[in-house]
Order: sequence, then C-alpha cells, then structure tokens
Amino acid sequence: MTQTSIHPSAYVEEGAQIGEGCRIGPFCHVGPEVVLGPRVELKSHVVVSGVTEIGEETVVFPFAVIGEIPQDLKFRGETTRLVIGKRNRIREHVTMNCGTEGGGGVTRVGDDGLFMAGCHVAHDAQVGDRVILVNNSALAGHCIIEDDVIVGGLSGVHQWVRIGRGAIIGAVTMVTNDVIPYGLVQAPRGKLDGLNLVGLKRKGVSRADITALRAAFQMLAQGEGAFADRARRLGDETQSEYVREIVAFILGDSDRHFLTPG
Repeated sequence: MTQTSIHPSAYVEEGAQIGEGCRIGPFCHVGPEVVLGPRVELKSHVVVSGVTEIGEETVVFPFAVIGEIPQDLKFRGETTRLVIGKRNRIREHVTMNCGTEGGGGVTRVGDDGLFMAGCHVAHDAQVGDRVILVNNSALAGHCIIEDDVIVGGLSGVHQWVRIGRGAIIGAVTMVTNDVIPYGLVQAPRGKLDGLNLVGLKRKGVSRADITALRAAFQMLAQGEGAFADRARRLGDETQSEYVREIVAFILGDSDRHFLTPG
C-alpha cells in the first residue's frame, strides 16, 4: 500500500482529512476543511481551501487554486462547497471556486475530466464526467456542462448556459445560449454549426443513430414552426434514443434561449 507523503515545506492545516496514499508536494497549502480522497496528488505550490472535497487519484498540478471563494459580489461569506470527483487531471493555474448560497451552495465536478492550464470553473457550475476544458477556457457561474463535452481553448461559456452531452465548442468561441447534445459550436459569437460527428464516431455510435441525428438536425434547422415545436414533433416521430435525448434537453427547464441551426 502506498504511504501518504507530505513534503516538509507543505502546510496542511489541522482538521484537513488526507486519504491513504496521498502525495502533497513542496509549498502546497491545504486548508482545515479540505478532504482529499485516497491517492490524490498535489504536485507543488497548489492551494486547496474552503470546504472542498477531491476524489481519489485526482492529480493537481503546480499553481492551481482550488476551492477559493466565488468571484461574485453577492457572496457574503456563507459556507459553501466544492466537490471534485475521481481521476481528474487539473493542470497548472486552474481555478475552481466554491458555490454561493443563491446558486445552491455547491460547485460540482465529475470524474475523469481534463482541465488544461489556466482554465476556470466558476461558482455553482455543475460539470459532468469526462469533460475537457482546453487551455484558458472559462465556465461562468451556474453553468451546466453534461458528460463528454469539450470546450476549446480561449472559449467562454456565459452564466446559466447548459451544454448538452457530447457537444464540442470550438476554440475562441463565446457561448451565450444553450447547446443541444452532440452539437458543434464555432465562430467568435458561437453558432450551432452541425453535429459533433467525430465524437460520435469515436464513441462507436451506430450508423443508423448518426443518420437519425443528421435528419433531426435538418428538421430542427428547416422545419416549420418554432424551435420547441420542431423538437416536439421529433420526439413523436423518432425511434433513436440519441434524438430523444436532444428533444428532452430542448424541452427541459432553462433560463436561456438555444443556439439554433443556421
């Protein structure tokens, strides 16, 4: 069994819970309400503060700041949390903030994510599994990012936006409205430009389902009636679970409009 290792220059405050086999490198600071799961590694110069949980085998690279207070002027010091799942890779200079009382109190990150250098996860964001945030991308407060989403480098996601499962956001893109599952968004003011066909094929989605998704996208783009009406008709007609997932996403609760096919 791997022994827990804490470098002599690291400062782990009394009350912190350090799991078996953790490695805490030089000049790290771990706050008194932090919980590190088994085999978490903090490389060096990492700050983990607040009421923060980090799941097993997650690795945090130098100069990341995890669990600090929200960048929200409405925050008044209330106790809120940050919960990070298992096996994440959190690279250099990443920042992840705790939640706010008005936003539910918890910022949550799933399992097996890759958060590249300089990216930001703001207060009350809900991030799924296997998400990739590329260098210097940013999620604003209250975003919902479903599983298997990729957000390209230097891109920003507006507060309260939902990005559906398997969607991909191109580099240098601003996303101001909800993105359907498996959508492809690009251009400086993000436009829904198609489907993430590469991601679907890599995932092993059947040819029949991909054909159904293409037909659904065309109906959403060119069908009669309002966007939600087209989605309802799709739900009545399709046999594809992937298309039904898109329909459910469109008809779900949201505070924002959708990026719609051009």
